[in-house]
Amino acid sequence: MIFAIMLFLLVVGSVLFHLYSPWYLTPLASNWGTMDDTIDLTFWVTGAVFVAINVFMAYCVFRFRNRPGQKADYEPENKKLEIWLTGLTTLGVAAMLGPGLFVWADFVNVPEEAAQVEAVGQQWHWTYRFPGEDGKLGAVEARHVSVANPLGLVPEDPDGQDDVIVDNPELHIPVGKPVKMLLRSMDVLHNFTVTQIRVKMDLVPGIVSYIWFTPTKTGEFDVMCEEYCGLAHFAMRGRIVFDEVPDFEKWLAKQPTFAELAARPAGDAVAGKPLYAVCAACHGTEGEGNLALNAPKLAGQQGWYMERQLQAFKHGKRGADADDVFGQQMVPMMATLVDDVAIRNVVAHIETLPDHPAPKTLSGDVARGEKLYRTCAACHGADGRGSHLTNAPRQTGMNDWYLARQLQNFRSGIRGAHRDDIFGAQMGMMSANLRDQTITDLVAYINELE
Repeated sequence: MIFAIMLFLLVVGSVLFHLYSPWYLTPLASNWGTMDDTIDLTFWVTGAVFVAINVFMAYCVFRFRNRPGQKADYEPENKKLEIWLTGLTTLGVAAMLGPGLFVWADFVNVPEEAAQVEAVGQQWHWTYRFPGEDGKLGAVEARHVSVANPLGLVPEDPDGQDDVIVDNPELHIPVGKPVKMLLRSMDVLHNFTVTQIRVKMDLVPGIVSYIWFTPTKTGEFDVMCEEYCGLAHFAMRGRIVFDEVPDFEKWLAKQPTFAELAARPAGDAVAGKPLYAVCAACHGTEGEGNLALNAPKLAGQQGWYMERQLQAFKHGKRGADADDVFGQQMVPMMATLVDDVAIRNVVAHIETLPDHPAPKTLSGDVARGEKLYRTCAACHGADGRGSHLTNAPRQTGMNDWYLARQLQNFRSGIRGAHRDDIFGAQMGMMSANLRDQTITDLVAYINELE
């Protein structure tokens, strides 16, 4: 009797939870309303079966409960019942799967007028590419991937010269026009997912998959990877912005073409030397750093990372938080670097400075730090030398006190909280579980790396 009541209450509670739950599908922002229809249909079919089976079970438990003088009648086969169950199950499965076939037919048939955009996934970030005026995307090869050519375009291919490169996890798309997203992986399996679009697809190394959709309203939405791709899979985030056409065209016009990136002059170390005079007041004439002035060592750090951080200070991604006292000191200093050329030049000069290991100022449990560093090694490498492929800077040989402070800043949201600092936000997620002592132990182990 009690079990029958519990089954009945389970049915009532489940139905009420579904009807009044605050959690359901996010608001739709694309043309794929049919996806929602198939999901709703699945809920109705499976929900009806769930209610019918459990109510029937509750009835049977109550109706045929054990009572004195009654004995169960064993019936191993019932052909009539089996026919009914098979028929109803077939109808239910057909009702769920049939409409999905029509949706899939729409999904694989891309409108001829759809614009093409390439989304490239790699551990653990997104980048994008638009065809130029010729309407063609250039060829790509893995051997051409570098800091200057992050997507690996073939330099000799004329079709790729006018390709627009978006070396940033934020993508803009115009509203009201169909878009075919070509999906390419640089390393392992990924999955391009924007919940508000509804359609998604895996990125498989060696092939190009695709999805298509038409944005129906403006807004900003998260891009996620929904295929486990490694340790930092949960932090592989991006942003897609659906713009009105004029806003999209303004954004696209600001993005460089492959030819423009290739023609960009390298930094001039000679021209950067007088610019570095201002930096030397704190960071030292040889970029050795100065703990008393809270200025970290610069010599030996990768140029691409220093350039990105200088740009972040210049454009307010770093040093804007009220609690980032030392970061705020860097902001006015950026006035001495008037443009991108000046930033590249001063970075080029820093790359010529002698690289001597920074003195150790912290000590901790190295064995414990080694275990903690296994997570860091996924991006920064087992030797702590970093990699532009994972947007991870060098750690070994740098100031331990500065590393500890930045981990604390990431953990507390002082750094990485700016909406445009997507790579900083990744570090915020990775450092969320660290405590002061574990940070010290972690940095103590990094001190031991050669």
